Amino acid sequence: MKAYERVLLKLSGEALAGEKGTGFYEATCIAVAKQVKQLVDEGIQVSIVIGGGNFWRGRTSETIDRTKADQIGMLATVMNCIYVSEIFRHVGMLTEVYTPFSCGGMTKLFSKDSVIECMKKGGVAFLAGGTGHPYFSTDTATVLRAVELECDIVLMARAIDGVYDSDPKLNPLAKKFDEISLQEVLDKKLGIVDLTATVLCIENKMPILLFGLAEENSIVSAALGTSNGTKITI
Repeated sequence: MKAYERVLLKLSGEALAGEKGTGFYEATCIAVAKQVKQLVDEGIQVSIVIGGGNFWRGRTSETIDRTKADQIGMLATVMNCIYVSEIFRHVGMLTEVYTPFSCGGMTKLFSKDSVIECMKKGGVAFLAGGTGHPYFSTDTATVLRAVELECDIVLMARAIDGVYDSDPKLNPLAKKFDEISLQEVLDKKLGIVDLTATVLCIENKMPILLFGLAEENSIVSAALGTSNGTKITI
């Protein structure tokens, strides 16, 4: 039984790249598509944001202006969404890719009404290009779109399987939280998402479920409320 009616799934670009660390690992993308198809078949409305870290990660050179660096990152997310959208179509799904700026005929301009209509018709809406402005991360764009689209929750798929009190790679005794509030995340300086995204979540009462993408059927489990990830509450 579905736990949510409408979700926004955030995928990291690096996770889609697999062990290569760059570009795409098609098997991972197909596995993601098949899981999301299960959700849509269950009647869950899904929109997706994908980071651009498999192509571009921040300002990698002091010779590049920050605004231009962020624009490159936005375009990386557009490439990711177009690619993954095609993988979704390959497994039999309807998709649309939306951006907050014009990309010719490659994407549609973001509109709340258009995205919701897409989801209600059983399509998956890919939300590319971040907020369309520099200085905002894809985490912030994710929360902004989730609030705009009146989603029930943000499902955040990452390489790590939850929120810990310290880095589990460095500390084998690190404690994993089953549930933690956003205020505790701030107080403990856990840095799960950036400050802007955290404040947006708190002000708009948007919960997050952080889970490990690599775990079997992780996306389905997250959307059905049976994930062993960490629920980040308001």
